[in-house]
Amino acid sequence: MPTKTRRHFIKTATLSSAGVLAAPYLAKSAWTRNSPNDRIAHAVIGTGRKGGGHCKSFATASGCELVAVSDVDPRQMALAVKGLANEGQIKKYPDFHRLLADTSIDSVTIATPDHWHTPAALWALMAGKHVYVEKPCSHNVRETNLLVKAAKQYGKCVQHGTQRRSDGDHIEAMRQLNQGIIGKVHTVKAINHQFREPIGKAAVEAPPAGVDYDRWLGPAPKVPFTKNRWHYEWHWFWDYGGGDITNDGVHQIDVAVWALGDRYPNRIVVSGGQYFYRDDHQTPDTQTAILEYDDNQIIYEMRLWTPDKLEGHDNGNVIYGTEGKMEFGRAGVVVTQGKEQRKIQSPEPVESIVPNFLTAVRENNPARLLSPIEKGAVAVNLCNLANIATRLGAPAIAYDAAKERVQCPGFEDKAKALLGRTYRQGYELPYQG
Repeated sequence: MPTKTRRHFIKTATLSSAGVLAAPYLAKSAWTRNSPNDRIAHAVIGTGRKGGGHCKSFATASGCELVAVSDVDPRQMALAVKGLANEGQIKKYPDFHRLLADTSIDSVTIATPDHWHTPAALWALMAGKHVYVEKPCSHNVRETNLLVKAAKQYGKCVQHGTQRRSDGDHIEAMRQLNQGIIGKVHTVKAINHQFREPIGKAAVEAPPAGVDYDRWLGPAPKVPFTKNRWHYEWHWFWDYGGGDITNDGVHQIDVAVWALGDRYPNRIVVSGGQYFYRDDHQTPDTQTAILEYDDNQIIYEMRLWTPDKLEGHDNGNVIYGTEGKMEFGRAGVVVTQGKEQRKIQSPEPVESIVPNFLTAVRENNPARLLSPIEKGAVAVNLCNLANIATRLGAPAIAYDAAKERVQCPGFEDKAKALLGRTYRQGYELPYQG
């Protein structure tokens, strides 16, 4: 984005956050169509693997129209909308700021690489949009907390992409769990067992033609392009992602903290590191995190070098109670009590995550969301905290969510620094709480 344009947008958004330009946004965001049956105008920012899926989901959702997409890679944008019924009418923006300046757009998906999730979501909220942000909602703890505050301040719907919260069987299972179906819960397992291919070592090369690599880097440090820092493999670099704990593991940890009332633990005990890969990976291939509460615990186990399942699961959860266990996996939700097993199924249909988001947007009612940002934020922060301790080689870490303070004996200053990040000039966060 040209400097003048970015500065103009920053100035405009800053005035809006101060209330100077708030009135037009408030009028627009209150859903003032002529009829509740009018279609919601949705846009997708980031059109890779996840974003392409969002394009199809929103384009075909009832009462919604996909009107725009944005990506630094023009080929990705073309692929994401190819074959959609209104393909020719969908606007394409290399710069998402220009998309957000379109006041006819009601809501956006943020499906960029993780290091852009919070910055783009904040810009969207300040532009008066409702937001569906993919998991994890942030690159670091400070970003998570700012996004939660901004969602509340601007009064927008912010749905988090931990979609198990909108699954009817999961909802029913949690209801029965709270009624004591397996007794007192003392241990919850969060399992992430799978084989991920090594990525090798990639040489520096020129970015693909037509790609705005500087904008792709955004707030991250400016480094030369390699294919391993590009589509999907960016997950394994600390500048952009948090490894598989924030990629797949956040789903299992979200279910685990949901089962325990969405609470922060007293401390997190960690171990793990790079045991298998001998390539460009920076993030762990092996990681264990024990989240300790007063009278129960969550145990997250991740191994990315084995096809073998753990307790019958590759990705899933096992909740152990004094009177049985509850398993969440590929076969659905299963309760075991003694020799008896039965599946838990929802007694009635439940809106899946996209229709639920659209309902909340149409009603301008964040309370309607099944996976609101304040819930997803807990799991994301716990993943990021576990990563801080793992990176530092610290045995444990504790976090006071109310005061937003970390305790990491022997590593206090470094742990505090890793709660946030340094932003590259021109890509600073637009919102500071």
